[in-house]
Amino acid sequence: MAARGLDASGGFHVTLVSEEDHLPYDRVALSKALTGDPGSVDLTLGAPSLWDTPGMALRTGTRAVGLDTAARTVRVEGRDTVEELPYDELVLATGSNAARLPIPGAEHTHVYRTLEDVWYLRAEIGRLHGTLGRPPRVAVIGGGLLGIEAAAGAQSLGAEPLIIDGSPWPMNRQLDEGAGQALTRLIAAKGFTLHGGVFPSEVHTDDAGTVTGVLMADGRLVPADLVVVAIGVRPRDELIRAAVDGVGESGGPATFELGPRGGVVIDETCATGAPNVWAIGEVASFGGMCLGLVAPANTMAEIVADRLHGGGATFPGFDTATKLKLSGVDVASFGDAFAAEPGALEIVYADPARGIYQKIVTTDDARTLLGGIFVGDASPYLSLRPLLGRELPAEPGAFLSASGAGDGGEAALVELPDDAILCSCNNVAAGALRDAVNGCGTCEGQDPVQDVAGLKACTRAGTQCGSCVPMVKKLLEAELAKSGVTVSKALCEHIPLSRQELFDVIRVAQLTSFEDIMARHGTGAGCDICKPTIASILASQHSAYVLDAGRGTLQDTNDRALANMQKDGTYSVVPRIPGGEITPEKLGVIAAVAQKYGLYTKITGGQRIDMFGARLEQLPDIWAELIAAGMESGQAYGKSLRTVKSCVGSTWCRYGQQDSVGMAIQLELRYRGLRSPHKLKLGVSGCARECAEARGKDVGVIATADGWNLYVGGNGGATPAHAQLLAKDLDDQTLIQYIDRYFMYYIRTADRLQRTARWQEELDGGLEHVRQVVVEDSLGIAAELEAAMATHVEHYEDEWAATLADPERLRRFRSFVNAPDAADDSIVHVPERDQVRPATAAERVSLGATIPVRTPAAAAAAPTAQEA
Repeated sequence: MAARGLDASGGFHVTLVSEEDHLPYDRVALSKALTGDPGSVDLTLGAPSLWDTPGMALRTGTRAVGLDTAARTVRVEGRDTVEELPYDELVLATGSNAARLPIPGAEHTHVYRTLEDVWYLRAEIGRLHGTLGRPPRVAVIGGGLLGIEAAAGAQSLGAEPLIIDGSPWPMNRQLDEGAGQALTRLIAAKGFTLHGGVFPSEVHTDDAGTVTGVLMADGRLVPADLVVVAIGVRPRDELIRAAVDGVGESGGPATFELGPRGGVVIDETCATGAPNVWAIGEVASFGGMCLGLVAPANTMAEIVADRLHGGGATFPGFDTATKLKLSGVDVASFGDAFAAEPGALEIVYADPARGIYQKIVTTDDARTLLGGIFVGDASPYLSLRPLLGRELPAEPGAFLSASGAGDGGEAALVELPDDAILCSCNNVAAGALRDAVNGCGTCEGQDPVQDVAGLKACTRAGTQCGSCVPMVKKLLEAELAKSGVTVSKALCEHIPLSRQELFDVIRVAQLTSFEDIMARHGTGAGCDICKPTIASILASQHSAYVLDAGRGTLQDTNDRALANMQKDGTYSVVPRIPGGEITPEKLGVIAAVAQKYGLYTKITGGQRIDMFGARLEQLPDIWAELIAAGMESGQAYGKSLRTVKSCVGSTWCRYGQQDSVGMAIQLELRYRGLRSPHKLKLGVSGCARECAEARGKDVGVIATADGWNLYVGGNGGATPAHAQLLAKDLDDQTLIQYIDRYFMYYIRTADRLQRTARWQEELDGGLEHVRQVVVEDSLGIAAELEAAMATHVEHYEDEWAATLADPERLRRFRSFVNAPDAADDSIVHVPERDQVRPATAAERVSLGATIPVRTPAAAAAAPTAQEA
């Protein structure tokens, strides 16, 4: 509930009153809180800093208990306070409660509505699993969207999901019988047990009050250990029912009118019958309906905001389009899905064996789109939904992608009218997206947007449920092409292919040299874009020494030196320390090497020891000593695996549930040397406390009592991203199998220098597509990806060990070709904190530019720059 008024300066003052203790959060994404790690899932709507804005106030843990429209006050109760809040304008957004069952034993059921609800269910499923010694049977009463998603969440937590629904088929409000039958086959294949067509009559418990099952109206007893009710919502209109009515403009009484199914009636402006009182969301009844959908709630909020600013926006009615969020089960419904419009025509393609059903509803002339249903393959939904109520740009059959007769309507996206809504969650039209791309003022003061991330930030499209992101991306590409910006997938001016295409042609044709690749697929001599890209592709496919056969000239500076160049022209030396585990003997060798060569040492964020200040000609001697002690290159210089960070795990920690160090070492030794489009980092945590910060890595592994949870697509950097859950409770073998597939799929399909987070985000289907490829093998390439990784593991060779074994390779490591043993005396170091660092420009002038590099002992005895 929001109260709004004007402060003394004439600006707005908004107070939001919420009885929950949290910042406002996204209920659409509650399933993430059910299946994600506690404390790591953030559903907060908007930036927390919003509530630090002058004129904005948030009162959490405070409930509105009374409303006096005549006095224009709202009575609120906090934990220890009761007060009257005055308002100039009042917006009611009290939402709804989960509906309950009026049957015996209903007090032993639970609902799926708030964060507290899902946290309880998560904990209870875990408790039952431990107590029973088997997967608990979770019965979800209700086969609608929320019920199926709740059952899927329970299954992901290790429970056996049961769905009880009085209707003959699930999602009967959105799907007709043919679609319902297809959905039934799909969810049965996912391991769900469906009891349909019969209503529950009682929840059975034992003498201790423990749930044992659900008694059905036909006398059957469905065994269950936990019962969740998801049969719909009821508007929270108790505040309105008890309100003191105010006075209308005519001087007569102004009354709230309640809808036939509850809720407060609003007009097209979202105003109620009381003056200065508005209602939005599930508590608002429009056209006799109250719906628990996010898109109309957001639209109502925008209309009220516009009206409060003097605008004339009106509510167009409910957008009832729905899409099921369940991995491997593609379902969407929109518009007049049941062809209730007189003369409506249904165009249907059904393949029951495959669980596919596609239907388009049009006017009787087959021209104007009225609605549709898609099960098993909902790809046309993205293209069709914005065209609702409009004339189709092609005959309807062209949109039935499963039939093979058309493209699913993707071509229609290019010509969408400006007022067609692409993102219904945030009511973003195609025109707003085009304005952002063309720089027409959508984001004032900003340059035209030319990527998906910029469009999302500018317009908010795709920032809620995310289903429209592929559509947004296609429109962006089409608009850039129309505005004269060449949308080219070419790697560079010399290679007309994308990186993915180039990878495939090199693999299929078994090309092994830069010259052959350029002769077949390129022009010219190459550049600093295509050369290192080709070198990386060759390394990832053939595991050959990266500097042989002319490949040395293709590499970046760091790869050519097998070390990272620093700002003073020296290099860093980073031996691999798998999982952060190292013996005292190896620590001693590192210390001795650092002392001998006067190197600065630092422990890195990846649990390694970095030694700085080595000259180029010193690198072979340094590595000879390290390799003799059993160490190898940490490849800190390459676009490849960097580190696998770990906590101490169950070996020592009393909270550890698995051996995180052992797993981290196994993963690092498996993926070391793996060349990729960008650097790769992994983390392995031994429990949910997450000490290894695994969810900030490209691949994060977190131990559970039953195995490992696998997270993918986390990145640090300028645009950090949390890794997302891909699979749960995996054994060691399955975990490694999935990581093999994930890495090889990324290496094959990502763009040049594209991190896993951005790659995953820009894939059509995002994380769900990744899950289908990696976990479900939807493309049938899992075995091929695993074989490719096995080849890499088999042929891995430490690059520095290979360098030291070949005198010709060692010739690269000379500061001066004509004086290979001479040191570069332009390098100047000064002491700081008992070590050395590069001298600043002023210090170089003070000390003299020809002073050679010193050992720490000599540097400590020499005068500092300030003393000089």
